[in-house]
Amino acid sequence: MLAVTVIAGILFTWCVLSRRLALWSITAPVAMMVAGIALTSGSDPPLVFDFGDMAGFEHAVEVVLALLLFVDATEVPAGVIRRERRVIARLLGAALPMTLGAAFLTALVFFPDQPGWVLAALATVVVPLDLAPTAAVVKDRRIPARLRDVLVVEGGLSDGIVSPLFLLCVAAAAETHTAGADYAEALLHAVGAAVLAVGTGSLVGYVSGWLLRRSWERGWTLPVATRLAVLSVPIAAYSLSGAMGGNGFVASFVAGVCIAPTMRHLPAGTVTMTDDLVTLLTLALWFLFGQLVNDEFWDGFHLSVILYALLAVTLVRLVPVTLALIGTDLPLSDALFLGWMGPRGVTSVVFGLLAALELPAAGGGDFISRVMVITVMVSIVLHGLSTEPLGRLYARRRHGSPEPRGAE
Repeated sequence: MLAVTVIAGILFTWCVLSRRLALWSITAPVAMMVAGIALTSGSDPPLVFDFGDMAGFEHAVEVVLALLLFVDATEVPAGVIRRERRVIARLLGAALPMTLGAAFLTALVFFPDQPGWVLAALATVVVPLDLAPTAAVVKDRRIPARLRDVLVVEGGLSDGIVSPLFLLCVAAAAETHTAGADYAEALLHAVGAAVLAVGTGSLVGYVSGWLLRRSWERGWTLPVATRLAVLSVPIAAYSLSGAMGGNGFVASFVAGVCIAPTMRHLPAGTVTMTDDLVTLLTLALWFLFGQLVNDEFWDGFHLSVILYALLAVTLVRLVPVTLALIGTDLPLSDALFLGWMGPRGVTSVVFGLLAALELPAAGGGDFISRVMVITVMVSIVLHGLSTEPLGRLYARRRHGSPEPRGAE
């Protein structure tokens, strides 16, 4: 209860000072992470989380990810997808696979003693985008709206694409460390679960959307009830898919994609309740991430991990994105911006935690968790510090002099 009180107090303080703190790019995730580091450090910290009920904690983390994927899918602007379909197709269809491959090959160089499937799982952990730690970039009007829209769409869709790949790699990594295990069977099971999840998520999303729209048009429901109904959709998709042996994460994401068209026919802010709940839960994870930072840095610095993290958040994404966007109408400077601005955040944290819970210490769980922590920390520093200079650069290039920073 003390931890809940502290987290609530820190969140309230940030909310009260949010506009002032935004001037220094101090977002809510950054504030919660710093608070977590401060309050869980030292030999006798004020707060300690031992995660005693690992099964319960794992389920809680899974639910957070399912809700996050659903919200990401519902908030992807369809108009941007149609308008920028060529750029987005290049980013998701070419740049994302190349980035995953680059992350895997780089891991082979730095960590040759780790099994291949563990390194493949690591690649899926360090690649997903999360704009929340550097939210200022998507609100900065000095940066072209086109680039900000593309980043929002990529961030919303890439998580849903990487999620089944992550679970597949973790399943294979777990089986390769089990005596006499057939990891090919694990792969087939993961693929089957993903296919089943697509069907389950589509069914839940389409049926829920159809019922909500008809109910609203006939005046059978209230605005607050529609918000509660939308909140129940990802939970239903996740639980139903899990009960049938499917992938709950994929089902939640697909349900969000299927119900998204219905949102424009419902009251404004229908998904707000779900979004706010996801925000609160992910901020709690950022606080817990602070303890993970202390745990990893307490053991000292690992040069290979730091070097890998630096490459993972820079060249591993920058080069594939730049190559994939050759031939589009984007100038090289804009392609470089999209390649650079790929912050890592809560998706990587959740994937890293799940890998640590699913894989034993000998199977690479602790290793993936360590690399995840350093990668996210490096990303927060590099991308956070570069947001303001990039905004000024675009202002000078387009207008000849810096413009006042503004948020839409």
